[in-house]
Amino acid sequence: MSRIGKLPISIPADVKATLDGTVLTFTKGATTQTLDTLGNCGVVLEDNTLTFSTNSDQRADRAFWGTYRALAANIITGLTTGFEKKLEINGVGYRAAVNGKVLNLQLGFSHDINFDIPAGVDISVEKNVISIKGADKQQIGQIAAVIRSFRPPEPYKGKGVKYSDETILRKAGKTSKK
Repeated sequence: MSRIGKLPISIPADVKATLDGTVLTFTKGATTQTLDTLGNCGVVLEDNTLTFSTNSDQRADRAFWGTYRALAANIITGLTTGFEKKLEINGVGYRAAVNGKVLNLQLGFSHDINFDIPAGVDISVEKNVISIKGADKQQIGQIAAVIRSFRPPEPYKGKGVKYSDETILRKAGKTSKK
């Protein structure tokens, strides 16, 4: 039995949820996000509480049960408080700046990297920390992974772009023979 799937989700007063067949729609102001359960699990919406159940005892249906419950909880969290990822830039001459809807990165290459900021995402830069904020958890994580992939941290000096909570395993450099 899914420990995650059986937990009910309480919907805050400022978020409106509607259920149309297998499609859940969450709305807060002008922001709308949908979740289609594709009939893999049952959904009940009553008194601002969402409960999920499995349709059968098959392994796939039990897996989707917890997954869709977690996705719905993430949508509600994203609409109410939002998600944030922080990246750190380490290295001499490595810089980042936001110019309108473009993130300009100088990461030691012969050219600058210009990353277009998608709609619904807010990116800010303070010194060597890039903050990525938004309502969609998957989108925020994907953008952070793409920015990190431009210059992943190297193990000798730790230069590159890393997550703020990531620890880089350092390697010892060359040793001289005596």
